[in-house]
Amino acid sequence: MLRFLRRQSVQWLMMLGLCELALLAISLCAATYLRYANNAEELALFTVHLPERALVFASAIVFGMVALGQYQAHMRMTRFGLLARQAVAFVLGGILLVIGYYVLPQAYVGRGVLAIALILGFILVLGVRVLFLQLVEVEALKRRVLILGAGTRAAQIHNQMRRRTDRRGFCVVGYMPHASETVAVPEEQLIRTRLPLRTFVQREQIDEVVVGVDDRRGHLPMDDLLECRQSGITITDLTSFFERESGRLQLTFLDSSWLVFSGGFNGTPLRKLSKRCFDLAAASVLLLLCWPLMLLEALAITIESGVGQPILYRQERVGAHGATFQLLKFRSMRTDAERDGVARWASKNDNRVTRVGRISRKLRVDELPQLWNVLKGDMSIVGPRPERPQFVADLANQIRFYSLRHCLKPGLAGWAQLSYPYGATVEEAAEKLKYDLFYVKNHNLLLDLLILIQTVEVVLFGRGAR
Repeated sequence: MLRFLRRQSVQWLMMLGLCELALLAISLCAATYLRYANNAEELALFTVHLPERALVFASAIVFGMVALGQYQAHMRMTRFGLLARQAVAFVLGGILLVIGYYVLPQAYVGRGVLAIALILGFILVLGVRVLFLQLVEVEALKRRVLILGAGTRAAQIHNQMRRRTDRRGFCVVGYMPHASETVAVPEEQLIRTRLPLRTFVQREQIDEVVVGVDDRRGHLPMDDLLECRQSGITITDLTSFFERESGRLQLTFLDSSWLVFSGGFNGTPLRKLSKRCFDLAAASVLLLLCWPLMLLEALAITIESGVGQPILYRQERVGAHGATFQLLKFRSMRTDAERDGVARWASKNDNRVTRVGRISRKLRVDELPQLWNVLKGDMSIVGPRPERPQFVADLANQIRFYSLRHCLKPGLAGWAQLSYPYGATVEEAAEKLKYDLFYVKNHNLLLDLLILIQTVEVVLFGRGAR
């Protein structure tokens, strides 16, 4: 039974979302009865469509929480961070409700009911969140993982997944060294036993064996692994384990054969059609919502720089399969920012950025003209960020598999932008590539939608802007 609970831990975030949806709906119902407890006539009027109104209320708040990254599989935040993000999520959900009440007046619940429901919902959701975070840290409910290997490759788990939040949902029982490799893991983490692998795994109630031997050719106990597999134990190679638990591909582990034979890289005609339809729909909606903001941005640039100065900035970028295109942005730098013709990454507190540009970069307003690039088909709404040809040429020579990020159209938003700050060095570009390759390999319509929604968090907190 305990092993079953551990196996189901990947579904807990979905259960958490459904639980919070129900609590929020209950909050609105309770708020309605509290607000009209002394007015039977008003209470009878408001309870006619109360289930529908409760569902609208709960859905809007959950949408706000999704936008703030509250349902990410790898939640890494302090208690204060949890409180702050939840508060912003409720504010965002409240704004959506106010807008929705104008569009659908039948869903209106009144200011008093809405205020009470927001307060009740905030308290209930916060309580459930704290309980959930404590529950997922219970060792007995975590997947027990055994690492087969203790060399350089296996040591990456110990070195790069040290934090408790990096190991949320699983615990490493230990590392089982192989005779053919040099041990690179601390001695106290090693497991040395003469028991057959299957016997040891069953005795220790291991849920998953991760194969991380440095040299797998002829050095794997295949018969033992097959016995474990037949016993219901999950067998995972180290690259796939990192991909699943960290949301990125570890470049030091990657080889061409793993990329060829692993799943993902969905490039079927149906997926291309769904992605294009999503791009057109999302770009059209964003243009309808953001055109007043774009007009204000154009006006602000004109006031600061003077009439006759360019408002838009065109720059050559690398698109799908290495083809170049002209990317559109609102101009955020001085017109002489690169008068010598040398391409430069933007640095922190870059003195080439104008006053209006500094604000628009923080809020990502300068990137809104790229919606036209999306409509034209040069870009997607979600994908790796487009880079300049000069940077691409340099990085492709220095970083292995860098060209793989160009098998998809570049995007206005992306997994790397959510997961990693702005990169202005080769090392930072390599780190960002790990997330880009994860998206390229695992992209689907649901992931695109989640990334687009969670981009609200990037805009609100100004992450990665320079």
